[in-house]
Amino acid sequence: MSARAKANRLVASVRLSAWVHGHVQGVGFRWWVRSRALELGLTGYAANARDGRVHVVAQGDKAVCEQLLARLNSGETPGRVDVVVDSWHDPGEPISGFSER
Repeated sequence: MSARAKANRLVASVRLSAWVHGHVQGVGFRWWVRSRALELGLTGYAANARDGRVHVVAQGDKAVCEQLLARLNSGETPGRVDVVVDSWHDPGEPISGFSER
């Protein structure tokens, strides 16, 4: 298989956008999300919003993104998650790595 074909196989199939509500800023939440996403092989970012929410964007295989979403809702996170509002999109532009913003 050519390098280009291998790269095409690695292209993300979906983009998850999740708005996490609760006490999720100043408690290591974004670091925790980044760590879980990297363990799962996802790309994207976790960013603080001005209103106290955290916006998580993850790209990869849908089943793997669903695993991250389940972890966001698991009660294992730092701080306190009250609700996660998720939406699913086409992957769009490739994202390199997983960052905290």
